[in-house]
Amino acid sequence: MIAIIDYGMGNLGSIANMLKKIGAEAVVTSDIGAIKRADRLILPGVGAFDAGVRNLSDRGLSGVLTEKVIAGQAPILGICLGMQLMTKNSEEGVSSGLCWIDAETVRFRFDGEGKGLKVPHMGWNQVRPVRESPLFENTVDQQRFYFVHSYHVVCSDENDVVAKTHHGYDFASAMQKGNIMGVQFHPEKSHRFGMKLLRRFAGL
Repeated sequence: MIAIIDYGMGNLGSIANMLKKIGAEAVVTSDIGAIKRADRLILPGVGAFDAGVRNLSDRGLSGVLTEKVIAGQAPILGICLGMQLMTKNSEEGVSSGLCWIDAETVRFRFDGEGKGLKVPHMGWNQVRPVRESPLFENTVDQQRFYFVHSYHVVCSDENDVVAKTHHGYDFASAMQKGNIMGVQFHPEKSHRFGMKLLRRFAGL
């Protein structure tokens, strides 16, 4: 069972529908008992960093998620803001993140050739795996996913970066540290490549 964490921010229905389409058993929930019983977790997210931190805390989810992920080693996939919340902090706000990965979330800044590029980075873009990960088929050259974001993650350890995307410069579009995985794009909006990624995360 995959628990899609409901903390008031995210495309919950779209993710649930995509998982149903690929035959994965999933539930949208904020129930602590259901989260503890889940085999895998998805932390979605659309919106501001501080609001995400606050919503997780207000619903009593920060502690149970950390226990499940760090002590229990449950596989978790952070999507968009969900990925950013796994880091230590964000330039978007003042709150501390979940601190599961030694990383920070920063705003796109462009100089030189990239000057004039639009922020947010929105639309389809290529995702290039840079090391092996359960999330990607490294044999596929052109993997395209749908993005909508103004901030991106910078990992302190380059080994935590599993895929990169170019928007003015290369940024980490996917990261992984053991059971903790995050993608900056939206697999639930990314058609066949999104389905493949979610199927791989679900172990199908």
